Amino acid sequence: MTRLTSKQRAHLRALAHHLKPVAHLGAEGLTEAALRGILEAFNTRELLKVKVLESAPGSARQAADAIVARLEGVHVAQTIGRTVVLYRRHPDKPEIQLP
Repeated sequence: MTRLTSKQRAHLRALAHHLKPVAHLGAEGLTEAALRGILEAFNTRELLKVKVLESAPGSARQAADAIVARLEGVHVAQTIGRTVVLYRRHPDKPEIQLP
C-alpha cells in the first residue's frame, strides 16, 4: 500500500477515537528508545496514538513525518493537536479491514 485514501483515513480515525496514547515524545524528541517503543507497540496492534508533548522540539506533524520516514510501512491516519494516529498493517494477521 502506498498511500491511504481519505475514506481509509476516516475509517482509521473512527477506530482510533477511543484509544489512549501508547508513546509520548518529550523534550528529547524522537529518540531511538521512543522509536523502538513505537515499533514494539506495532507488534501487538495495527493502530496507535502517539502524544507529542509541549516540550518536544517540533510539531506533531514533524514528529509524524519523522516516524513514517524511519519505520517501514507506517502511515499517518491523523494529526490533531499534539496527537498523532499511526497505522501499520500487520504482516501476518491483519485485524483491520480497510474500505
